[in-house]
Amino acid sequence: MERSTREPLSLRLTPRCGAKKRDGQPCQKPRAKGRNRCRLHGGAPGSGAPKGEANGRYSHGLLTAEAIEERIALSAIVGRSVK
Repeated sequence: MERSTREPLSLRLTPRCGAKKRDGQPCQKPRAKGRNRCRLHGGAPGSGAPKGEANGRYSHGLLTAEAIEERIALSAIVGRSVK
């Protein structure tokens, strides 16, 4: 996307964030390194929802990544012992 500004060429050709702003227009800030969004729209390190009980939608932990991995490992062990 070519922009007519006084920015250096390398910055003008950088991929843009594209998240929708409050006014409905796409964000034109450069993407964060290795991410699809700028630092304000979720590209900052550590951005995203917290894990476990710190998350407001946490209910019981049955579907957490750790619990799923544990069930898969347990079923593999049980499957080997049955054969």
